[in-house]
Amino acid sequence: MHLSPELFTILMFAGLLVGLLLGHPLAFVLGGLSVIFAMLGPGIPAFGIVINRVWGLADNYVMVAIPIFVFMARLLSDSGITDRLFHTLRLLFGPVPGGLNFAVIIISVLLAATTGMVGASLAVMGVLALPAMIAYGYRKETSTGAIAAGGSLGILIPPSIMLVVMGGYAQLSVGKLFAAALVPGLLLAVCYALYTGILCWMKPQYGPPVTAEERAQTSTGTLLLMLLKEVAPTLALILGVLGSIFTGIATVTEAASIGAAIAFLIILAYRRFSWAMLRTAVIETGITTAMVMFVAIGATAFTGIFVAGGGMGVVQSFFTGLEIGRWGTFALLMFAVFIAGMFLDWLGVIMICFPIFLPIAAALGFDKLWFVMMIAVCLQTSFLTPPVGYALFYLKGVAPKGVTTMHIYRGVVPFVLIILGVIGLCALFPGIVTWLPSRVG
Repeated sequence: MHLSPELFTILMFAGLLVGLLLGHPLAFVLGGLSVIFAMLGPGIPAFGIVINRVWGLADNYVMVAIPIFVFMARLLSDSGITDRLFHTLRLLFGPVPGGLNFAVIIISVLLAATTGMVGASLAVMGVLALPAMIAYGYRKETSTGAIAAGGSLGILIPPSIMLVVMGGYAQLSVGKLFAAALVPGLLLAVCYALYTGILCWMKPQYGPPVTAEERAQTSTGTLLLMLLKEVAPTLALILGVLGSIFTGIATVTEAASIGAAIAFLIILAYRRFSWAMLRTAVIETGITTAMVMFVAIGATAFTGIFVAGGGMGVVQSFFTGLEIGRWGTFALLMFAVFIAGMFLDWLGVIMICFPIFLPIAAALGFDKLWFVMMIAVCLQTSFLTPPVGYALFYLKGVAPKGVTTMHIYRGVVPFVLIILGVIGLCALFPGIVTWLPSRVG
């Protein structure tokens, strides 16, 4: 059966959409379509394509960092460090209108810089912070939005598993990607804090301060000592991982091992170690790593067959022939990532969009590191936009009674707009992304 490249492309994407709408796992949809279209496309050396691509994925040394970072995140989520830090920051920022939002965002940044995962941060903040915020009279929409948006920073601020996958797939230095993501990630956190702070200053009922009696129970000096005690282990872990990468002392995989060792020492110092906890961490690490690799294998087979069937040329010709200019095409590509993020998780978007979009960006003269980082920032929205929106479902799963799905949906809208605004800033001022990597050896 002979299929033209145009029909081949349409049918592959239609099959992907139908498979996802029917609720099948992404890895099996991608792998199954690869088998089907390898048989439909005449002259496609399917076996060689799939074997070579899967072997190249498995042979990528950078990918070894994924299970180590996941293991580090699992250890930290059980260390109890977040509970202590939130209690201290609640007392420190409590007297300020919306102060608990600041505490949530600061802890989210610290968790992002130590775990590189979204689920752990959202689960901890949803269980620990959200009930306290509601008890103090905070507006549910603002509280859930701050927690969901702050927790989603875990996939952007290094060390991020998403950036490790991006680096391996785009053949970019993961250390450079970590450096490129640092400023945009912190910029998002600052914008989140400014938004919640201004909102609660204009409408104090959205984030009332704690009572003077509760604040007076602890002196400022004692609070600062408590803060130093709780932040020190986290900073040690951040410096151990990012410091060793940025200074060139260790590769990303070696830095991940350093981080896992420091996380283990933190658990021992807080006396939270148990063999049951270690067993759970190992099992969860295996499950998460297997999920990532299964999707990666399915996606690399899908893109291999897609390219061999002529689909890559069709898509590239479509985008380059639109005559909307360089930046118009860039905006269209970002819009495509935004829409794809509504229906796919970040891994699926990367595996499907990178092989198609990166050559287009190169043809348009965009810096590869900058363009990849634009996709990374845009993928922040994939956690906050329905119908998939993993951050929304993570949070709803641990939220106390009285917090509805609509509270969460309404709460994240301003934060999605902030993310889009930061994408615009990074497009207008590329140095936000490229300055730090240019300083890292």
